[in-house]
Amino acid sequence: MTEFAKAVLKAWRADRPGTVLVAREPITGLQLAVGHPIGKWHGDPRNRDSWVLMLKMQNKWPHRVVFPDGVDYYDVEYRHQGDVAEGLGAAHLMDGLGVSLPVEPCWHADRLTLEREQLVEGEDGESGSETSEVRVRHMSVRDHYETHRAWIQEGVEAVLRGGLEAVRRGAELWEGRAEFFPHLQFLPRVEQDLRDLAEVWVRPVRDRLVELEAAVAEWNPDTQPIAPQWRSDVRTEFESRRRLCWFPDGDTEELFDWHCEFLPKPGRMHFRLLHQQRTLRIGYVGRKRGV
Repeated sequence: MTEFAKAVLKAWRADRPGTVLVAREPITGLQLAVGHPIGKWHGDPRNRDSWVLMLKMQNKWPHRVVFPDGVDYYDVEYRHQGDVAEGLGAAHLMDGLGVSLPVEPCWHADRLTLEREQLVEGEDGESGSETSEVRVRHMSVRDHYETHRAWIQEGVEAVLRGGLEAVRRGAELWEGRAEFFPHLQFLPRVEQDLRDLAEVWVRPVRDRLVELEAAVAEWNPDTQPIAPQWRSDVRTEFESRRRLCWFPDGDTEELFDWHCEFLPKPGRMHFRLLHQQRTLRIGYVGRKRGV
């Protein structure tokens, strides 16, 4: 527990505003081993300072309290070596850093491989499951912090530099859209979508917008008459779902069936292509419509 605390506090000291300790239950009720509650550890005067600092880390529980509003992720399950790994799964969904007490050899790794099983919708509208392997950042001892130190510091420096990399609120994406994304257009209704955007979705939405901006900037409809060369998975909506993709655009209702996803799921961004203007117009950013 002492080693774990020192590792977690290193991350917190490196980025205090951006680091939150999220657990399945309050850490005050944690059992380190059978018959050994955490009180026996933090009752030792040698550990008192570490304990007080950990309590200041804005501890939150359970894991779902940090998910975007209206998102529960009951459609996805993560497993590690065959066992359900709720906390590590949450860390992957939130693009964060999973932490574990180093009580077994399997936790002595700075990255872990998880099996993810997720419900997916097929083209026929039927639901099925899809299983894949994913990697999650992980830390249980101080040495693991050193592996992730550059990633943590990069986030801190981005905030200090300002500009697009420092954006942490959806409102900043809207207010800076002309500077950040000069080749993209936005329906007026998207302003509220971005201002209401959950904090966990801000960076993923930013990244998708950056990719769309880069693709459109290089797009020549004469040589690419269908669509730009996308930088990530972009596709049109299934026929059965297109009724959910119409939005007022000027004096008419238009179909915004092109879309991309952003994590944590089910984040969706809908847009339509304007070939003559060599651009695209975004009509919706938020939770997947109809779910």
